[in-house]
Amino acid sequence: MNLPLGYEEIVKILPHRYPFLLVDRVTELETGKRVKGIKNVTINEPFFQGHFPGNPIMPGVLIIEAMAQVGGYLPGSPCRKT
Repeated sequence: MNLPLGYEEIVKILPHRYPFLLVDRVTELETGKRVKGIKNVTINEPFFQGHFPGNPIMPGVLIIEAMAQVGGYLPGSPCRKT
């Protein structure tokens, strides 16, 4: 497997799609042990506008969801389609 994995490879495994896909890249993968992914965010993300106006932070529930999606990329995860 060639790392980093981009969108095309990620959507082959995860069922999520825009705007609910919160993984842009998988950069590290130790089979059955750990995985590291990246979600790129910009100030234009809709949740920044209303979550805490004037104090843009990514809501914790979305951070947890992004972590769960990256974890779903590990082989053996119940989230995997294949």
